[in-house]
Amino acid sequence: MNLQLIEELKRLIITSLNLEDVSEADIDPEAPLFGEGLGLDSIDALELGLALKKKYGITLTAESAEAREVFRSVASLARYIESSRSA
Repeated sequence: MNLQLIEELKRLIITSLNLEDVSEADIDPEAPLFGEGLGLDSIDALELGLALKKKYGITLTAESAEAREVFRSVASLARYIESSRSA
């Protein structure tokens, strides 16, 4: 897995969602982003989706089952970005 991309995504999550009390070290790449884990909500998902579209050119609709899996963790986001880059 691309560790540079993982760190980039952690920074993107922190800055785009204004998570002032969270550092990159606090985010476990395999931990859930929503509910338990980082505790993001649906508004955060929309903001994160916009940030990902701007930075990586990927578009996911919040309702799709694929989006739920992709947004599961930082690691799943990284895998999705890497696979969309090589496609």
